[in-house]
Amino acid sequence: MVTRFPSRSSRPRGRLRILLASGAAASALAAGSVVPGNPFGPSPQEARAADGKSTLTVAVAQSVDSLSPFLAQRLVSTSIHRLMYDYLTNYDAKDSRTIPGLATEWETSADKLTWTYTIRSDSKWSDGEKATAEDAAWTFNTMMTDEGAATSNGSFVGNFKKVTAPSPDKLVIELKQPQATMTALDVPIVPRHVWEKVGDFSKFNNDTKFPIVGNGPFILTDYKVDSYVKLKANKDFWRGAPKFDELVFRYYKDQDAAVAALRKGEVSFVAGSPSLTPAQAASLKTTDNIKVNDAPGRRFYALAANPGARTKDGKKFGDGHEALLDQRVRRALFMAVDRTTIIDKVFQGYAMEGEGYIPPRYDSYFWKPTAEQKLAHDPAKAGALLDQAGYRKNSAGKRTGKDGKALDFRILCHATDPNDKAIGKYLQEWWGDLGIGLKVDCRDNVSDPWYAGEYDLAFDGWSVNPDPDFVMSIHTCAALPAKAKESAATDNFICDKQYDELYAKQLAEYDPAKRADLVKRMESRLYDTGYMNVMAYPNAVEAYRTDQIESITTMPSDAGNIYGQDGYWSWWSAVPAAGASGGSSGDGGGSTGVLIGVGVAVVVLAGGGLLFAMRRRSTAEDRE
Repeated sequence: MVTRFPSRSSRPRGRLRILLASGAAASALAAGSVVPGNPFGPSPQEARAADGKSTLTVAVAQSVDSLSPFLAQRLVSTSIHRLMYDYLTNYDAKDSRTIPGLATEWETSADKLTWTYTIRSDSKWSDGEKATAEDAAWTFNTMMTDEGAATSNGSFVGNFKKVTAPSPDKLVIELKQPQATMTALDVPIVPRHVWEKVGDFSKFNNDTKFPIVGNGPFILTDYKVDSYVKLKANKDFWRGAPKFDELVFRYYKDQDAAVAALRKGEVSFVAGSPSLTPAQAASLKTTDNIKVNDAPGRRFYALAANPGARTKDGKKFGDGHEALLDQRVRRALFMAVDRTTIIDKVFQGYAMEGEGYIPPRYDSYFWKPTAEQKLAHDPAKAGALLDQAGYRKNSAGKRTGKDGKALDFRILCHATDPNDKAIGKYLQEWWGDLGIGLKVDCRDNVSDPWYAGEYDLAFDGWSVNPDPDFVMSIHTCAALPAKAKESAATDNFICDKQYDELYAKQLAEYDPAKRADLVKRMESRLYDTGYMNVMAYPNAVEAYRTDQIESITTMPSDAGNIYGQDGYWSWWSAVPAAGASGGSSGDGGGSTGVLIGVGVAVVVLAGGGLLFAMRRRSTAEDRE
């Protein structure tokens, strides 16, 4: 699922907006003056488990929102679910080609409305029961009939007409219309005999009984809210058991503390927030036994304007500024943004200048505006647009409307994110020159005002998968909430008929080139409407200890990321480095490990079916 960057710290689906170090703290780290103690137990250099078990600990800066795959939306949560449950298909770590998962092969009917999947015979649940097509059919049918179960991945099944399991090894999905994402159904398949006992899917978080029954490479054995998630290797995993006996995701609210733990060898890997800060990366690059991975990222960093919060039936709510309903005002605001300065001064080169909605890493769907269309940095033209919209400067230099009221906005900011704060100051300066006031509203919890539509603008962003369906779906009218101020699939309350028509066409288009063209037209529409303005494509900047990690596979293999991959390759393939094969298995204790290359076969579709390398969000950030 998407990922949502993804993203706001408390926002849906894979969004990944994680805590970053303050400038002062990062400087102290660089100077070596901040080395906090380890509250979670001895480092791998200091202790080895008495039973000889190896533990790999990953420091993350995003806490789990839910252990239920029907509810989870944050990147860390959906990444963990990839380790716990198998999906019908997976993606090659080298180039993201579609490969077998729980399904070994699949075929489509001539009219493209019926898909038949062959379910592997060698997968079993961790309680000993065999995994079958009936588990997959039950998972999809539950999402189709229960609104709570459709919370996270409902967009995958909205076009499903009927799902059946005629035999233990055959899954049949009948569609209402052709659907191009049928080899990119990033839905965790759960065991029916366990989950059919659940009463209310909207409230069940799957965190009361351990170990949790699964059939992925790891089995979740323990969990503490806002602290850690512990998993053990599934020795019966059909692809082969992981090399590490235990995997721990340790939550660090303070990114400086996570970096300090890496320095001391208390963890082997730091994921960043979602990337390390420039100061942290620069400091770690000169530290012995630590390697920094700096690669093109899979997320974007954007400026979102409230289009007027509404429900599916058109009921308006929230208090977004009515001036932002004018396209000229939205375009003027973005034309006053100097993206070059943001890249150079805020990200310090660890990002690319943003334009289209999908990062350049996904070249098939990457879109750039035409020269005539591009909203280039032009404060003078921005001022002229505001004049045309009826917001002129008064004698005090303030923009006022026809009612004489000053033009002032609020922007939602993550209190723990220095990027938000730094860019917020620039926006105050740039928009102030236009005569517009701006309050940078930094909060620990941005979800409540966001869901309530009580904001004018907001810092936004998502992690994007090679198949863009999910991140495009969150801007459709169908994603709007059923009731005011409730959680929904929408990102920013956008509802545009022209965009929706393009979305429906791309979903039904099986030709990759034609579908890519439709997606680019959707991006063009988003750009022109101006409710989502992409400022940057941040790099994936993460670090690991070379004395604990012998080698590590990125995804894609040529300059890719390690954390938040579209699959389980990194942690499944991790091997303890020579001389560092042990580690504390306590609450987030020390870790040792290596991530090795993954070789996987390409699936052959039966019956003359089509092969698609299409994927949706593996979390749905990044969803930060």
